[in-house]
Amino acid sequence: QEQEQEQKYSSSQARKKELCQRLQTTDIELSPCHGKFFVIKSYSEDDVHKCVKYNIWASTDTGNRRLDNAYNELYGKGTVYLFFSVNASGQFCGVAEMVSPVDYNRKFSAWQQDKWRGEFQVNWIFIKDIPNKMFRHIIIQSNENKPVTNSRD
Repeated sequence: QEQEQEQKYSSSQARKKELCQRLQTTDIELSPCHGKFFVIKSYSEDDVHKCVKYNIWASTDTGNRRLDNAYNELYGKGTVYLFFSVNASGQFCGVAEMVSPVDYNRKFSAWQQDKWRGEFQVNWIFIKDIPNKMFRHIIIQSNENKPVTNSRD
């Protein structure tokens, strides 16, 4: 069992090294004990571009509540990380951190669809297209043991 753990660790370290090389950074320090991680699936690449330009995002009502709860729970203790992907793109396009609670009274008028209510501020950590295959090894137990590439906020 110890040998099996060592192999998993070694494999995980190799994937981390490859990911760091793709991101052109020396290290990625995202500690699960001090952060929460969400996959943000956008219907529109244009909306992700607007998010990058204006540093704001809005989700579904359910998504906004989940993200707001996570932000409030970690406020002053950790970070809410958002892994962005456009539906059917086959890749992730960047990572941002949530830097404000959801303001349920605001509505950004430039989204592709007029159904998004509320908004919150984000700070982009990096913007880079990374194929889903780089993340398929990450399994989410709370999502029926599906790969993280099958997740959403």
